[in-house]
Amino acid sequence: MRLQEARKAQNLTQEQLAARLRPRISRGYLARLERGYHTPSLRMLARLAKSLRCTVSDLLGDQPFPSLKRRRSR
Repeated sequence: MRLQEARKAQNLTQEQLAARLRPRISRGYLARLERGYHTPSLRMLARLAKSLRCTVSDLLGDQPFPSLKRRRSR
């Protein structure tokens, strides 16, 4: 999963991303997701994608983040 890459593309810290999610998740849980120690549910993936302004496919795919590039170029 490309969660860390997406977070860094948005210039967010783990703490900032964790705080964006409702209900909030811990920074530690987010770190474990980024490292692959935990597998997020589909619901959590959708929440993460929404918070990062990308798609679930972007988080799971192996291509550059097209949805992030489109938003930056506007």
